[in-house]
Amino acid sequence: MLGHLRNAALRDSQTQALERLQDWTRTRFALDAGQVVMAAELRCALPGCPPLETVVVFWTAPDARHQFKLFKPAQQVQPEDLPYAWQKNGLRVDAGTGCDCC
Repeated sequence: MLGHLRNAALRDSQTQALERLQDWTRTRFALDAGQVVMAAELRCALPGCPPLETVVVFWTAPDARHQFKLFKPAQQVQPEDLPYAWQKNGLRVDAGTGCDCC
């Protein structure tokens, strides 16, 4: 029983961290409420890769996807870990470009 409660608390904490990250991303890049922002933690099994990394993806137009990766779990991410606002255009991923995260 306690294991289930611990797991539920961990999931809630992780969900809150991802939601905070989405809010910080929306603020940092001046995104409107209608623009999609997604954040997720991914496990990496490649040598030298951190066990958990956090990926953020957002759209500024239907065909304008931007993404960045943080090499730590979402719960450890702080606002200063996000790319600077002036880097927004550099985060854009062109259609047809290979992507290993989403």
